[in-house]
Amino acid sequence: MDSMRLHKILSHAGISSRRKAEELIKEGHVTVNGKIVTELGIKADISCDHIKIDGKLITRLEPKVYILLNKPRGYITTLKDKERRPTVIDLLKKVKLRVYPVGRLDYDAEGILLFTNDGDMAHNLAHPRYMVPKTYLAKVSGIPNEAKIKRLNKGGLRIEGQQLPPSKTHIERISGENSWLRITIYEGQNRQIKRMCMAIGHSVQRLKRVRYASLSLSGLSLGAYRYLDSKEVEMLKRYMKRKKKK
Repeated sequence: MDSMRLHKILSHAGISSRRKAEELIKEGHVTVNGKIVTELGIKADISCDHIKIDGKLITRLEPKVYILLNKPRGYITTLKDKERRPTVIDLLKKVKLRVYPVGRLDYDAEGILLFTNDGDMAHNLAHPRYMVPKTYLAKVSGIPNEAKIKRLNKGGLRIEGQQLPPSKTHIERISGENSWLRITIYEGQNRQIKRMCMAIGHSVQRLKRVRYASLSLSGLSLGAYRYLDSKEVEMLKRYMKRKKKK
């Protein structure tokens, strides 16, 4: 096996996400052939080097898996929670390999959430340069007029000194005094949908992610999950390659 960067080995072994692996290395949790490594970029070969994390030897790389979960509201997107709230990992107890969420969904949001132990894939899917589309249904207070919808689609809204990118937004349906918006974004800034809607004067009452790239929730009940097949994984990889060339 060829050598690869240490943080990638940890990620591919199912130890942690790539970002978390970098933190573990910096904090001195990782040794290579008995020596503590804290410098990022160091390469190793799992077939001949003794790589340990907190004294535990990494013996093999895990097979890569990709999972789509229909996340319910009331679950936090993290592996552990200090406040002991339910986490999305609680919904994957039958998954034997250690996986990590790609991006996040708010505690009170629901819908598509991807998991994988493929650190490179997770990093690329979450990176704004690839502009992976994510579509949401948002129930908002009131009914935005045409001018407000145009503001969301045009972009340039500034909140707390941060400029929000444009979206593709239209009114899906009207429910009494409120309305449902279908919103597609291409970046994943913190609480982006809620901030966008609040910026035009319409607070979000309910939020559901219904599409991620070409993946949907079709046939998947709330709280259930399924593994992506090879065609779906290849679709994600092709999508990122296509965007990268632009």
